[in-house]
Amino acid sequence: MAGVPMTDVPMTDVPMATAPTAGARDAPARPRFSVGLTGGIGCGKTTVSDAFAALGATIVDTDQIAHALTAPHGDAMPALLAEFGPAFALPDGALDRVRMRALVFSDPGAKARLEAILHPRIRAATLAAAAIATGPYTVFVVPLLIESGGWRERVARVLVIDCPEAVQVRRVMARNNMAEEQVRAIMATQVSRAERLAAADDVITNDSGIEALQPQIARLHANYLDFSEKMARLPMQRL
Repeated sequence: MAGVPMTDVPMTDVPMATAPTAGARDAPARPRFSVGLTGGIGCGKTTVSDAFAALGATIVDTDQIAHALTAPHGDAMPALLAEFGPAFALPDGALDRVRMRALVFSDPGAKARLEAILHPRIRAATLAAAAIATGPYTVFVVPLLIESGGWRERVARVLVIDCPEAVQVRRVMARNNMAEEQVRAIMATQVSRAERLAAADDVITNDSGIEALQPQIARLHANYLDFSEKMARLPMQRL
């Protein structure tokens, strides 16, 4: 199961607070347009977010943040090893994600302990990244955005990357060298395709090649620039 994003397993995603950083509570702030990008495992979230980044959007990817926190010398590793023991570290000092994933799938208590360590750190890193965003708008990549229940009111639009479930299974099996039942077990912990689409403001269909993605991304990028410009004209707000 190596390579499967930790945020694609059944963990409650961390909502991104909209409060200012410490010391800036009395400073006026201009509203900033943001998009929450989500999709089931294997739907192509990274491919699409990379394309938005190439067009100038700021990308804040919660899975990348989680990877950094659990990499060798990552900020979360001392607390994780103190809680779960040295057997959960790989030889290079990174989190053994396969072992941890197996544990949290089978033990809700372990899942809660993992979340208690990771979520505050992911939240802080997400806030820090959003605070220094320089793009015309920010895209938060959150695999379990719909499941978390805390993100919908924190972004202006929800963008769902969609493809048939059979395509998801095929991609993840090829990408991660996983058996079909393993992939479907992960998919079973996520909301259904229908639920995800029902929550979407925007949808990108990713069931063929990059050529089919490009016009969809270009159209939404133009829309998001327009939304961002309109939001930038709103009065400054005191937070």
